[in-house]
Amino acid sequence: ETAPRTIFQRVLDILKKSSHAVELACRDPSQVEHLASSLQLITECFRCLRNACVECAANQNAIRNLDTIGVAVDLVLLFRELRVEPDSLLTAFRCGLQFLGNVASRNEDSQAIVWVHAFPELFMFLIITDHFLKSPELVQAMYAKLSNQERVTLLDLMIAKLVGDEPLTKDDVPVFLRHAELIASSFVDQCRTVLKLTSEQHTEDEEALATIRLLDVLCEMTANTELLGYLQGFPGLLERVVDLLRLIHVAGKDTTNIFSTSGCIKAEGDISNMAEGFKSHLIRLIGNLCYKNKDNQDKVNELDGIPLILDSCNIDDSNPFLTQWVVYAVRNLTEDNSQNQDLIAKMEEQGLADTSLLKKMGFEVEKRGEKLILKSTCDNPPP
Repeated sequence: ETAPRTIFQRVLDILKKSSHAVELACRDPSQVEHLASSLQLITECFRCLRNACVECAANQNAIRNLDTIGVAVDLVLLFRELRVEPDSLLTAFRCGLQFLGNVASRNEDSQAIVWVHAFPELFMFLIITDHFLKSPELVQAMYAKLSNQERVTLLDLMIAKLVGDEPLTKDDVPVFLRHAELIASSFVDQCRTVLKLTSEQHTEDEEALATIRLLDVLCEMTANTELLGYLQGFPGLLERVVDLLRLIHVAGKDTTNIFSTSGCIKAEGDISNMAEGFKSHLIRLIGNLCYKNKDNQDKVNELDGIPLILDSCNIDDSNPFLTQWVVYAVRNLTEDNSQNQDLIAKMEEQGLADTSLLKKMGFEVEKRGEKLILKSTCDNPPP
């Protein structure tokens, strides 16, 4: 954040010199065999620029004002014409795209420059990459070899497809069911790596950040009715999500760390918490997995997950819409499930569930004879 402009000028000079080597290789295929070192230099330049732009408007502006964006776009477009081993080229390509994304993030001036240089050629080229997702075998093979930062890029591509204006087609659904298997199994295996973020030394651990993005993908996948049924029955997924919610909930209470409740509004631009929204997304996923699914409703009860979810309902600036997702999860846990309804009603009677909290969530407990009834006070439950 304190880097002088001259540093970025030097990086740009290296990028331009290496770009010249790429241009020569495009014109003369015999030069391709000498291109490995230039591609590595280009990759490292893009990595440096990409990282410098993260949440730093000063660096974004300095890099943009050197016309680095134009050089980067021209170089990425040149990659289409190269005939080299795909691995080295793909790494440089990904880092270039990540730099363009970071330099434009929350920076309207940079966004305008990216648009001027990249539209329509680069945008049309990126649309073609959508075909990559049509091959689950290729995605699975690539995922195993990618770095954690590259995995985040791939997972972002999946999210974009899932939340796009166009719904998944009939041909997309079986492919995304295969993707769902990869994402769910990866999350089940790796989810505890997120606990590294409780340590100050690991607040930007790339493996943990890739796991956070896996959770984001699972939330979007379970919001799709075509994929929900498969994930509701995925072995170990619900148990892992409840277990992880408990671990970060306890960790956030025991010590002050990235998962601790933040009850105040942060200063403008203070987005240092890379796990922002993580607890909300865990509860959202539990709610999705329990939607009209008695087995999963009962499983959360058996895992003592209901008191845990209710105890998570605090004002937390690090977890936007946390209360709304708790309401959503509780509704899905109690729908047509008298056992779960009884549990919450008894918790309220014993003082283990805050009456005002239940009312805020749209529920109230009514005593009918010797029986406690949990009933909704809302005509329309939240979506």
